[in-house]
Amino acid sequence: MALDATIAEIRNVVAATAPDVRAGLPGRREKSDETNPSGERRLAADEYADQLLEERLGEIDGVGAYASEEREGTVDVGEGVSVAVDPLDGSSNLEPNNVMGTIVGVYDAPLPANGRELVSAGYVLYGPITTMAWAESGTTVEYLVEDGDLQRLRDPVALPDDPTVYGFGGRVPDWPEDFAAYADEVESELKLRYGGAMIGDVNQVLTYGGIFAYPALTSAPNGKLRLQFEGNPVGYVVECAGGRSSDGTRSLLDVEATDLHQRVPVHLGNADLVDRLERTLD
Repeated sequence: MALDATIAEIRNVVAATAPDVRAGLPGRREKSDETNPSGERRLAADEYADQLLEERLGEIDGVGAYASEEREGTVDVGEGVSVAVDPLDGSSNLEPNNVMGTIVGVYDAPLPANGRELVSAGYVLYGPITTMAWAESGTTVEYLVEDGDLQRLRDPVALPDDPTVYGFGGRVPDWPEDFAAYADEVESELKLRYGGAMIGDVNQVLTYGGIFAYPALTSAPNGKLRLQFEGNPVGYVVECAGGRSSDGTRSLLDVEATDLHQRVPVHLGNADLVDRLERTLD
C-alpha cells in the first residue's frame, strides 16, 4: 500500500476505534494489578484501549510495527511504518470523569525514532463530543468523530494570533526557578486552563492560542511526558498548525531518540510564547 493510503487508513481506523474506546470506559475505571514501563499503575481502560488499537492498527497493510506507552517494546505486525500510541492519555481523569484522549504518531522509521521521521500524527479528544486533530504534509485538520466517521470542522487548523490560555503541569514547588519566572510573566497575560490530560490542554491551545508545558522539574529533569508517544506526535500537530514545540532549547522534533520510553520536557504553543520561554530558560 502506498504511504499516503496507509496514513489515510491509520487515521480512519483510529477514528473508527474511538467510539469503542469511549464506550468501554464506564466499566473499566478500576486499577489493574500491572504497571506500564514507566512504573505507573494502569487502569483496565488503558489495557482495553491498547489491545483494541494494537489489533486494529496491526491489521493495516503498510503498518510494520506497533508500540504504546503501555508496552515494554514494539510489536512486529508486518512491513511498513511504525505506529506509536498513547492509547488513553490522561486516564487518571477517568475516576473524576474528566477529559481524556488517544495520541498517535506515524513514523517512517523503526522505533525509537527522531521526530523528523514522522509522516503523520494526531489525537482523539474524548470531551463532551469526540473530535480528532490530524496532521500530515504540513497541515493540521480538526474533525468531528461521529459513529466512527469523520466530518471536517476546521481545515486547516491555525493557532490564533492573539493567544489567550496557558496550562503548565507539575507541582509548582518542583518547578525550576527559570520556568517559575516565566510562569509569573504569562499568568498576568493569559488565562489558566489546565485539566490534567495533555490532550485536553493542548486542544485548548489549538482553539484559543497560548502555551502548554510540562517542564523539566527539580525532581525530574527530563519531565514526565514521553518523546515517542506524546512529545513528538503532539509537537508535530502543533507545528503543522503554525505553532512551535520545544524541549527548552530546540524543536521536540529535533531531540535525539535514544529509548522507546524516554521522557522529555514539553513546551507547545504560539511561536512567540515558546520563543520567550526558551530565552527565559537560557
